Amino acid sequence: MLEKCRNAKDRWGGVSTIIDHWLEERQRLISVFVSIPTQEVGSPLNSSVGEFCDLLMDYLSSGHFEVYEQLLREGSEFADGSLEQAQEIFPHIQPSTDSALDFNDTYGTLGNMTLQQVCQLARELSELGETLEERFALEDQLIEILHNAHKELVEST
Repeated sequence: MLEKCRNAKDRWGGVSTIIDHWLEERQRLISVFVSIPTQEVGSPLNSSVGEFCDLLMDYLSSGHFEVYEQLLREGSEFADGSLEQAQEIFPHIQPSTDSALDFNDTYGTLGNMTLQQVCQLARELSELGETLEERFALEDQLIEILHNAHKELVEST
């Protein structure tokens, strides 16, 4: 997952400040996500899960309220069908938003965890990881469709 994030940043880095910042947020989110299983149960684990939830909410908010809007605005400037393609992707992103919000509701402010909660956390982290990987792929498609497809046109004008 981390390597895919680096590849996306290499491909789209420098394209816009908002996308660059968002891809950096994604990389930080993934870094904290992969560190969680190595944390000791207790304060270190609670702290890492809390940090992950904070980063997750920031990442989702940036995507929905900054990046997607910018991409849609850029795509609407071109009458090439890219906006319609992107509109087909958005409904596939929403379930991952719902899963992430549910995860945050459960673990964002959780205190000391019981053994049962730690086991549940492990299962839910695994499921969320798969969901986020799918989301990142869809978001990369949005960037490709709405931004990169027009990059040459913008540069030639």
